Amino acid sequence: MEQFAQWVVGGQRVYGMLHLPQEQGLGAERPSLGWPSVVMLHGFTGNRAGDHRLLPLFSRYLAARGVASLRFDFRGSGESEGDFSEMTVAREVEDTEAAFQYVRALPMLDPERVMLLGFSMGGLVAALAAERVRPHRLALWAPALPELWLGFLRGGYAPPVVHDYGGWPLGREFLLEMPRLRPLEAAARWGGVARVFHGDADAVCPPAFGVRYAGALGGDAVAIPGANHTFDSLEAVDMLYRETGRFLLGG
Repeated sequence: MEQFAQWVVGGQRVYGMLHLPQEQGLGAERPSLGWPSVVMLHGFTGNRAGDHRLLPLFSRYLAARGVASLRFDFRGSGESEGDFSEMTVAREVEDTEAAFQYVRALPMLDPERVMLLGFSMGGLVAALAAERVRPHRLALWAPALPELWLGFLRGGYAPPVVHDYGGWPLGREFLLEMPRLRPLEAAARWGGVARVFHGDADAVCPPAFGVRYAGALGGDAVAIPGANHTFDSLEAVDMLYRETGRFLLGG
């Protein structure tokens, strides 16, 4: 079953989609404490659908196996309220905290088994949010690091109030916060069960990023052979879903 979800953060409405298992599916009957679930975080300039429908199709994959999920648009992205120029990593961490509060209040879900999945910049956000939301498990897909955006600050000059990033109004505060972010340190402080999944042909977020996150988290890094940043092949997606699903289901 799929149903729209919404909540308010900082006076702005956030929109998402909640996926719930069917009791006649592979997950059998609903557990007495409720279904386990996953909160999914999209990447930079992305939305809750992800590239070539990565997130909704994975939500349906999980629902067929007895795991609920919530995927949503960060404020300023997708259909949620707010402007992209207001977007910062700190705001997206706030959105993630609110999403966990939303999920943990749902009676059909187990509040102790809420997991977190972050893709690309969503992986950076997930690493920073983990010690606040305390997910049951943490999965990162091709996670980004702040150094991807540090080039905008080259020469020590602050960017303009709004930078035209290919038609996206990228705000000054987003760029100025990048040197202050410490996602690897935050990941190490959290210390929970985690796994990183990274395409070994990723030219956007190099595979070394995934290795660094795995080292900070004390978890494994799973290489997806031949996959680029958005896992643009049917074979790569199949392996990504199988390996991530096995991890989230306790494997």
